[in-house]
Amino acid sequence: MIWTQHELRLPPHRRGFHLITPAIEAATPELGQVQIGLLHCFIQHTSASLTINENADSDVRVDFETAMNHVVPENLAYFHTLEGPDDMPAHVKASMMGASVTIPIRAGRLHLGTWQGIYLCEHRDHASSRQLVLTLQGLARDEAVDR
Repeated sequence: MIWTQHELRLPPHRRGFHLITPAIEAATPELGQVQIGLLHCFIQHTSASLTINENADSDVRVDFETAMNHVVPENLAYFHTLEGPDDMPAHVKASMMGASVTIPIRAGRLHLGTWQGIYLCEHRDHASSRQLVLTLQGLARDEAVDR
């Protein structure tokens, strides 16, 4: 049985949706040892989120940002504006998108769909770095039994 946890600090990203699957894979070197398991990714912030979606067409990232800005506009009469006009909308978007994703592992790899990737959803105009907690659990290749 493998249980491990890593912290991954992502550099600052501009507002938008950023594919981070390769960074997550690089931060969990034990992944290749797992025959069957789960990787839980949690972001320790309230104005950014994580999601899984299409990783092939970069237009998807622009469409996501456009749709989220339509659903949660910055020009509403928000009361919490101490950190700027993008602060409260960022909190709402982060709550809507979620703070974590869990990905199955099979044969030492993330078992994502063909066109799926893990995204950092940065909802602030000028964000700082973001911290992820990556918790890996599963059966090692020599322990697992496929049924």
